[in-house]
Amino acid sequence: MSESTAETLRSRIKDVYGHVPLSLFDGLMHLVGDGSAADEDKHADGEQCDANSQGSSTTRRSPDDGKLWDHRDVILITYADQVRESTGDGHSTDPGAEPPRSPLAAQHRFLVDHGLNDLIRCVHLLPFCPSTSDDGFSVADYLRVDPDFGTWDDIANLGRDFDLMYDLVLNHSSQQHDWFQKFLAGDPEHADFYVTADPNEDLSAVTRPRSLPLLTEFESAAGTISVWTTFSADQVDLNYANPDVMLAMIETLVEYARRGSRIVRLDAIAFLWKEIGTSCLHLPQTHAAVKLMRWVLDRAVPGTLILTETNVPHRENISYFGSGDDEAHMVYQFSLPPLLLDAIHSGDTGVLTEWMGSLKLPSDETTYFNFTASHDGIGVRPAEGLLPPERIDALAKIVLDAGGKVGMRNLGDGTQSPYELNVTYLDAVADRRSVPPAEHSRRFLATQAVMLSMRGIPAIYFHSLVGSPSDFAAVESSGINRRINRHKYERTELEAALSGPDSLQRRVMDGYRRLLDVRRTQPAFDPAASQTMLDLPTDGLIGWVRQTAGQPPLIVVANLSEQARSIAPSSLPEGYARDVLAEEDLDSSTPLEMRPFQVRWMV
Repeated sequence: MSESTAETLRSRIKDVYGHVPLSLFDGLMHLVGDGSAADEDKHADGEQCDANSQGSSTTRRSPDDGKLWDHRDVILITYADQVRESTGDGHSTDPGAEPPRSPLAAQHRFLVDHGLNDLIRCVHLLPFCPSTSDDGFSVADYLRVDPDFGTWDDIANLGRDFDLMYDLVLNHSSQQHDWFQKFLAGDPEHADFYVTADPNEDLSAVTRPRSLPLLTEFESAAGTISVWTTFSADQVDLNYANPDVMLAMIETLVEYARRGSRIVRLDAIAFLWKEIGTSCLHLPQTHAAVKLMRWVLDRAVPGTLILTETNVPHRENISYFGSGDDEAHMVYQFSLPPLLLDAIHSGDTGVLTEWMGSLKLPSDETTYFNFTASHDGIGVRPAEGLLPPERIDALAKIVLDAGGKVGMRNLGDGTQSPYELNVTYLDAVADRRSVPPAEHSRRFLATQAVMLSMRGIPAIYFHSLVGSPSDFAAVESSGINRRINRHKYERTELEAALSGPDSLQRRVMDGYRRLLDVRRTQPAFDPAASQTMLDLPTDGLIGWVRQTAGQPPLIVVANLSEQARSIAPSSLPEGYARDVLAEEDLDSSTPLEMRPFQVRWMV
């Protein structure tokens, strides 16, 4: 290890702590110096992985030419137990049939059986570790796979057909984590592993993502203590002011990359650093910590990508790009879901057009993570400052009228405002009770075609891919609003839902497959390709041009309104001859006809 590298590491650590803790420096030098795995005794239970794992990492590292990404990058967001099989083949009821596959293996088989390994490059497995709440986001052991989901070998097998993306839930752990139990017991090595505070201190400046108590009381060897719990009483906040915590989590980050994670999602990263008297959101130490993680990962497992998850207004969100080469490779496009939903309901594409035209990337080492739906609800805070409040309220009413839920947050003046819409994106786009399946699928697929066309890497939630309805029963039985968009399938149930040729779910999945099949043939959808907005009427129309160096442009035009539209040739670039989506030859010298909710990809 060169002295210059050591000096750079010291500088990165000093940016976080103001000094260089020797234990952290030595531990990180070990990670980047010889490429060995983290010491076993640093982890819970003294083990790095499941006993039945062979410890092999996946072989795929896409793209193959050394680029960070290309036009074939598409990500599927899914739970490790999204698809289960009651029998070995998912269909047989013969008592003598082979035993059922693990959920990880069952979902892998479903994806391959439907040819999705040819259409989707990367699978984002939401937290798959043992957890005690929040559907996986209250982690009890960072380095084990929940045995109810499968094993590390199941994940490695999935990695033979797909690139992989894992979650690092790094703001907090479960209160059942071994670290927290040792913390409560007064173990000296874990004495400062979690954040505590005096409940009499003024904590009013702290940003609260949910209307829940910030502190939770626990009985410890030292008596009653108040522990910082940003998200819930079961999710206790780790203390990154303790360098041992930083080292343990960076060791985990590196281990995830070595176990096949091409992309690592840093969950709730904005809340990482706590400093009473501040908002405890986006603090300089948090950004410095991400830069430290990026620096270590670039050297320990080169080519691994960092994605920051910050469900906040757009300007705050993109701050995690840093200088363009030192922080996140990707940030979530959190403003896209509410803005696209607003456009298709209001018929006004002006806000969406203006926002898309403002998007800039600081370097070719950064891009956007484009999505419309995920395991969480549709956050509307990222639309603040873009949409007027009455338009956000209108979206909330649409969701409530469709049977969904709306999460509210407390404002400083005693009032409340919406922060999250809980519904499947399919049901947010149209009310299935009044809109026929053919039209419903057209509206929904128009939103997805827009998302798939934008600069960045597209990410598709499993329930959007298969056209799942909102799971009202899950909300009623659990009392958890987010369960409306987290239905877990038996494979026989899913196959039955997709079998009807005229059903909404079949129409959605067939249409989505078509979009993905065409998209993978178009180099203009490379994340590095430029994006130039077109000047079109904003009463439902929106368009842009994508072009990569040395390749012809691809023109995207969408009609997000209920009316057929005609676009004059003077409003469009010259020379296009074919709509590759509709497989239709076109004449660029005549008006371009657009059906309601039609999206064209023209070359």
